[in-house]
Amino acid sequence: MAQTQTDGLEVLETREWLDSLDYVLSKGGPDRAGRLLQQLSLHARRAAGVNLPFTATTPYQNTISSKTQPPFPGSQEMERRIKSLVRWNALAMVIRANKIQEGIGGHISTFASAATLYEVAFNHFLRARTAEGDRDIVYFQGHAAPGMYSRAFLEGRIPKQKLENFRRELKPGGGLSSYPHPWLMEDFWEFPTVSMGLGPIQAIYHARFIKYLENRGLKQTTGGKVWAFLGDGEMDEPESLGSITLASRERLDNLIFVVNCNLQRLDGPVRGNGKIIQELEAIFRGAGWNVIKVIWGSDWDTLIQNDRDGLLVRRMGEISDGQYQKYFVESGSYFRQNFFGTDPRLLKMVEHLSDEQLARMRLGGHDPIKVHAAYKAAVEHRGSPSIILAKTIKGYGLGEAGEGKNITHQQKKLNEEELSLFRSRFGIPIPDDELHNAPFYRPADDSAEIKYLQERRKQLGGYLPERKVRATPLKSVPGSHFEEFYKGTEGREVSTTMVFVRLLSKLLRDPEIGKLIVPIIPDEARTFGMEALFRQVGIYSSVGQLYEPVDMATLLYYKEAKDGQILEEGITEAGSMCSFIAAGTAYANHGINTIPFFIYYSMFGFQRIGDLIWAAADMRTRGFLVGGTAGRTTLAGEGLQHQDGHTHVQALSVPNCLAYDPAFAYEIAIIIQDGIRRMYVGGESIFYYLTVTNEPLPMPGMPDGKDVHDGILKGLYRFKASEKKDAKLRAQLFGSGTIMFEVLKAQQILEEKYGVGADVWSVTSYKQLYRDGNDCERWNMLHPGQTPKVPYVTEVLKNAPGPFVAASDYMKVLPESIAQWVPGRLVSLGTDGFGRSESRAALRDFFEVDAKHIVLATLNALTRENKIPLATVQQAVKDLGINPEKPNPAIS
Repeated sequence: MAQTQTDGLEVLETREWLDSLDYVLSKGGPDRAGRLLQQLSLHARRAAGVNLPFTATTPYQNTISSKTQPPFPGSQEMERRIKSLVRWNALAMVIRANKIQEGIGGHISTFASAATLYEVAFNHFLRARTAEGDRDIVYFQGHAAPGMYSRAFLEGRIPKQKLENFRRELKPGGGLSSYPHPWLMEDFWEFPTVSMGLGPIQAIYHARFIKYLENRGLKQTTGGKVWAFLGDGEMDEPESLGSITLASRERLDNLIFVVNCNLQRLDGPVRGNGKIIQELEAIFRGAGWNVIKVIWGSDWDTLIQNDRDGLLVRRMGEISDGQYQKYFVESGSYFRQNFFGTDPRLLKMVEHLSDEQLARMRLGGHDPIKVHAAYKAAVEHRGSPSIILAKTIKGYGLGEAGEGKNITHQQKKLNEEELSLFRSRFGIPIPDDELHNAPFYRPADDSAEIKYLQERRKQLGGYLPERKVRATPLKSVPGSHFEEFYKGTEGREVSTTMVFVRLLSKLLRDPEIGKLIVPIIPDEARTFGMEALFRQVGIYSSVGQLYEPVDMATLLYYKEAKDGQILEEGITEAGSMCSFIAAGTAYANHGINTIPFFIYYSMFGFQRIGDLIWAAADMRTRGFLVGGTAGRTTLAGEGLQHQDGHTHVQALSVPNCLAYDPAFAYEIAIIIQDGIRRMYVGGESIFYYLTVTNEPLPMPGMPDGKDVHDGILKGLYRFKASEKKDAKLRAQLFGSGTIMFEVLKAQQILEEKYGVGADVWSVTSYKQLYRDGNDCERWNMLHPGQTPKVPYVTEVLKNAPGPFVAASDYMKVLPESIAQWVPGRLVSLGTDGFGRSESRAALRDFFEVDAKHIVLATLNALTRENKIPLATVQQAVKDLGINPEKPNPAIS
């Protein structure tokens, strides 16, 4: 009896407190109520030590209540009809492609779940042009590409023929790429996003780069937003969450994430035993984001409003995502019994609803009213980035063919009955006798649907996605910036990194392009000797410098500024690469020819962030990747995780990346000058990978002759001919990067001790030679009977006598890639194997790329050609101090 009285009193007290809170809300609004709750919590903690349990989540309901949501501005019925047409054509595109070509692939279910999220955005928010002349940047979810093609078809931008050739781009008239690929559809897609996780991190750094442009006065502040449409399964990628604190720290209120929470990834539930929406809410709220949950549709509003005791919301929070999936595919009676049947009071709440009505209760992500309210709140929010977590059903509308089922991601086909149900559900005017062909459908241009669709896009400034090159070409950079590097250093020792920094410093002072250069460094400026730039151009900070740096009294102190030019990213190669991409695509996205120079430990480039480099290539990014402390043997003491002997091999895989391994200052100057000319004057969709080292060495002057300039860019030229003109024994030595100086030592030893006249060639780019050789081979194969083209390397070396010995700080396969076009036997020395912590000399001996091993390789090659006796080579092993039983570096 006493317990009953206590329970009744508790209920009464709770009701009084709730009524009081309702009064405060009615008189003072949400802000006043929030302050009151904070004061109550603080008082309880101080007065009685009451500590409320920590929670980073809010109840499992919509962030925006039905009472506060704004009115929907458009025609819901018209937009529903347009959305149905987009759904149908997206479905038909994938089905037709797989009927014509078995196994061609494609995805139906992702867009089916996200159609409302996209259509509300297209009709009311995504601006191709703002009133001030700016635009929104949109990262579309890759698997939803059929929906974007379908909408563009209704807009009249993509002809039916291309829809018919979905995933068959080589057909006459062209086709459509599987996912967003700017390289393949350069007038349509802007960002490749289907490598999951790359879209979120790129969106974050792009939003920050826009603020960078604005704070530096290169772009006006116009309110454009960066939208990223993402999948809930995609959020498990490290890149999706790895930089979210940057977004809040930088207060990127120009950034909006829209996560389509259909609860399923490719094979099954994203969180079968958990709740992905609550998990993501906790993560993003903890990181300082504005989180907006869109879980329940308008059909649930009355039930939630009448849930005075919170029974329904509590029950909503109890169900796991895996069980919610089960509800989606079962009947209304199953839903009633298993969801509401746990409490008689819950059953009472839905007794007025039939089983059919229960089965049709919409989720928030499929309700345009709820989605519109969330978008409007996100767009109007200030001070932090926003994320919208919208609950949907994967394969929505597919019915028995896959709605809400684990197999739905792989669904490519529907039978005639399933097509009929889909057509009827969405009201598509396709007659039964044509249904088996899944024909495309587009109303006439003067139909109400097309006129409405076109008017909405007109109001928002045009079409999206659409890629345009908005920047005008730059003027050529004055040659005077580069001339000092042609002279060499007159015996002074400098590293190629120092040369690069000196050149960069000069370019930054140029009145035309200086302001356009974007130096990007992942917390290694002092390693690369770039600290002088701190004072010269400053480090970008959105708030300036709010503290006095500890090195303020020094000349080269750590200077942060709101208009700072250096992007000092901290220890994040992935984030730095995203800044490189944002800067390197600004010529198209923002009409500004920013020139990024991203310098980093070379080991942490192609190996660490290869996916982003590939995305940069797809995106037609321009700029310079600079691999510092490059090579396997130049980084003394560091060892296995830092020493790079393979990035130039990996660079072979990226079609539009030009890779150079220069040895001398003048080579660097010529390559960078030509790179700026080709990318920013000529407008070529290429980017550069340039390796530099930290080993101080004397920089020679540039040899005379136009062949040298052209050879540097083509990849090969003769740097130093043998002084032993009358030598009977001849050889050709190839050197690259810092190993060039070992090659020069070997040239001297060969001449003085063994009477071998060796010419030294500088190979600045094996990739350029490899590409040219293959181009010639291809042309010759396709044009039999015509005069064959001769590869550049073959032509240049045609009169060079003797064997060819190539030594580099990279894997042996790099020089071997051109062996078939070298007019003689090629011996390759390289750094196959793991790195070691040692001195440079010891490392070069270990990897067998130092002068003595180059000499031995040359003598051995001459022996094979029967030019010198075997005994000479055997004696050379002893004389050179080489241990023939030393461990094999490739497997040690």
